[in-house]
Amino acid sequence: RGRCSGHRPRRSAVSTLAQYLALSRRSVLGTIRQPTSVIPSLMFPLLFLALSAAAFDRATQLPGFPRVDSFLQFVVSTTIVQGCLFGSIAAGGDMATDIEGGFFDRLVASPVARTSILVGRVMGAVAFGFVQAWVFFGITTIFGLDVQAGPAGMLLISIVGATLAGGFGAIWVAFALRTGSAEAVRGSFPLLFSLLFLSSAFFPRDLMNGWFQTAADLNPLSHLIEGLRAQVIEGLDLGQFATAWGIALGVFVIGTIASSLALRSRLAAYQT
Repeated sequence: RGRCSGHRPRRSAVSTLAQYLALSRRSVLGTIRQPTSVIPSLMFPLLFLALSAAAFDRATQLPGFPRVDSFLQFVVSTTIVQGCLFGSIAAGGDMATDIEGGFFDRLVASPVARTSILVGRVMGAVAFGFVQAWVFFGITTIFGLDVQAGPAGMLLISIVGATLAGGFGAIWVAFALRTGSAEAVRGSFPLLFSLLFLSSAFFPRDLMNGWFQTAADLNPLSHLIEGLRAQVIEGLDLGQFATAWGIALGVFVIGTIASSLALRSRLAAYQT
């Protein structure tokens, strides 16, 4: 009989919740204790922000460009989404490391709730995505960022960022469970990151043309970023927030399904 077969003791809701919290805490602390995960996910989006704000600031004078104080104000929402992409990959990388190092085997052999294995990793990405958004706001405010929606808009943007980070984190976890390789997880990063450059992340769709405009129109990230951007340059807009959050929730659902199926497949291998 495999290591996962046989009768498992029934768990109370309190016990299961404690397992969720313990593994989530482990994931959050693990991320904080890894500068190689934290620093790049903060520095690279800020580097993109600094370069684009300096290079394209005069683009704000183009006819039809949204009325903004600066290109910094236009692109800060893109920076938050970039941070979600960079930061959430740690969830998949850490899951793959657990598999390679044998910790995943010990979890499977223990009587923990199987869903807690996923929840712990995803909640780590959610927490980091939320905090990261506020870090970006804090830094860009020093350089003159004015969020028209105020603190309420920042909070809504942070909620979308946390949800999106959780969704991307779940997708990376699915890659990790399928491959069992941290290197493979890191290698898959460009597949999602490239979608950002086929969106309205750095330029308004109304000023695009040809196939690129078509790609941006069809790209869900365009509508998500524009929903966040509206809070920054126009003011509090719950309709735009609902659109952005709905797309982030869609990514979260897709990631959850993919990671759940991947976990089920890996656990089935233990029973053969």
